[in-house]
Amino acid sequence: MKTDTLFYTLFQEFPRIFFELIGRLPEDSDRYDFTSVEVKQLAFRLDGLFLPKPTQQNQPFYLVEVQFQPDDNFYYRLFAELFLYLRQYQPPHPWRIVTIYPSRSVERAQDLQFEEILSLNRVTRIYLDELGEAAENSLGVGVVKLVIEAEATAGTLARRLIAQARQQLVDETTQRNLIDFIETIIIYKLPQKSREEIEEMLGLNELKQTKVYQEAFSEGKQEGKEEGRQEGRQEGRQEGRQEGRQEGRQEGKQEGRQEAKLSLIPRLVSLGMEVEAIAQLLELPLETVQAVIQATDSP
Repeated sequence: MKTDTLFYTLFQEFPRIFFELIGRLPEDSDRYDFTSVEVKQLAFRLDGLFLPKPTQQNQPFYLVEVQFQPDDNFYYRLFAELFLYLRQYQPPHPWRIVTIYPSRSVERAQDLQFEEILSLNRVTRIYLDELGEAAENSLGVGVVKLVIEAEATAGTLARRLIAQARQQLVDETTQRNLIDFIETIIIYKLPQKSREEIEEMLGLNELKQTKVYQEAFSEGKQEGKEEGRQEGRQEGRQEGRQEGRQEGRQEGKQEGRQEAKLSLIPRLVSLGMEVEAIAQLLELPLETVQAVIQATDSP
């Protein structure tokens, strides 16, 4: 699963979180559209752009980059993309860059070439492990920090964020979508656990029995898929016993990971995520994602 795709999906569906993260008012997100832009000369794509709406001429645009692996060429590539974009589109807004790292140790600043430009107010570098009090007090920033939370404490933080979401978010659809996204992050962090185990860990079993949740999400389709998965697991266990306990355990683990990924597809579709992005995020073949979507849409 690609961490940058996870972040871009989060910012697309919950843009207020991005503006909280950079220290602006969450309401400022209403002035922007989150999009991606193709830069034609070199055929590359800027996936994380917050562009001001047409009525917001005085607002800057934000180029967002998520970098979770050390890369000596990162800033060379980033600023090349920025200035090629400026040359091609000549946007009527001042530029801003926001880079998101799990920690300072991942960054490769290349001070010889970029020290002065990185010190500009136009550049914001965010290190998730240094969010501190902001992550404690803000629901949105806490969701961002959950991505790098240690496995041992991720469940505790996720439960706290879910409780905050239920208390603070009045709109039922927004509340459900954010809770689903929190669950998605935990599945991403704990691929060895089944979806049922994660629901129990996060206390979502009772939540999904509430009238509000059932009205917002089609439980009938979910139950149908669950029955199919149970039958598949039973057959897998039978085959595993025949072929050997060790092989059966290994297949069971693989099935569990695959099932968790497949169960996320309808949820990510409901969040408005493109089919290609879902395939990249879950590291699944495009044809598999399309087949699950088609089966879900079928009566």
